[in-house]
Amino acid sequence: MRESIARPVGGRAVRVGGRPVRRFRIRCDEAPGGEGAVAETVRTLAVLLQAGASPLAAWRHLAESGSAEAVAVLAEVERGRALVAGIRSCGGVWPTVASAWSIAATVGAPLGDVLRAIAAALEGAGEIRDEVDVALAEPAGTARLMLWLPVVGLLLGTALGFDTVTVLATQPAGWACLAAGIALLLAARAWTRALVRRARPPAGIPGIRAELLVVALAGGTAIPRALALVAEETGEPGRDPAPIRDRPDDGEGPAIERVLRLSAAAGVPAVELLRAEAARARRDARTRGRKGAARLSSSLLLPLGACTLPAFLLLGVAPLILSVLTTTPIPLT
Repeated sequence: MRESIARPVGGRAVRVGGRPVRRFRIRCDEAPGGEGAVAETVRTLAVLLQAGASPLAAWRHLAESGSAEAVAVLAEVERGRALVAGIRSCGGVWPTVASAWSIAATVGAPLGDVLRAIAAALEGAGEIRDEVDVALAEPAGTARLMLWLPVVGLLLGTALGFDTVTVLATQPAGWACLAAGIALLLAARAWTRALVRRARPPAGIPGIRAELLVVALAGGTAIPRALALVAEETGEPGRDPAPIRDRPDDGEGPAIERVLRLSAAAGVPAVELLRAEAARARRDARTRGRKGAARLSSSLLLPLGACTLPAFLLLGVAPLILSVLTTTPIPLT
């Protein structure tokens, strides 16, 4: 049976199995790396592992089925790197998967179950981001459209027969209007972008630290050791920072501490409480995203009123008035 080549990486050919596979020309960091796409791949890995495949064999099956990420991971393994390091090298949200994989391997947790939980967390984060993007699309699109209003005003004056372009290009008053109008347009564009960017959910996966802690505790590890493992993977102060995209926000650590104190006081396992905390973090992130999108509609009125409309007056109305004044004879008596 012929052993085929998946793609060259770093000057070396990567072999992914005994069956012919498609030839890839895409690097891992160029592959679709959103939460939803990665969740689908991770869930497929979980199914293969729970069916009895070894980790390396599961990645080979993925590579043969057409996964560019799997090909890139196997390329790193062929170069002598550990499997977890190969997963982490893909970037995007893959370092999160690598962190969960590493913790599960350290504590002996069932890798298939762990990957299913991580896939669900990634899918939830992707859904939150998609919902917010849809909610932001209308006000952001309207704001971008309104930025063309001054240009439309200028063209409209020219179409009506007024020599507005000549006024802006040859007269000192026109130069002042042109400079001020362009400055206001640039300010409105930057202001609008900043408001839209602030309304988007922050990068990261809500509740991921609680999910990683569940992974560590699922192997029977004591809570202090589990906290140390998660701290090592999430790159907290005092440790080498791991390239994990979803660093926990300031509110997640205290919430986890409250959950652990409640678990100790009530004498109940912390795993289910932590899963509930991760679900709550995702719900809160979804609510914050929706509120941010709702506030954006009114916030975008600020650059519209302070910058876009004055730019329209300077570029569309003022040149028209100057053109009329310069072309209309004024009687002296």
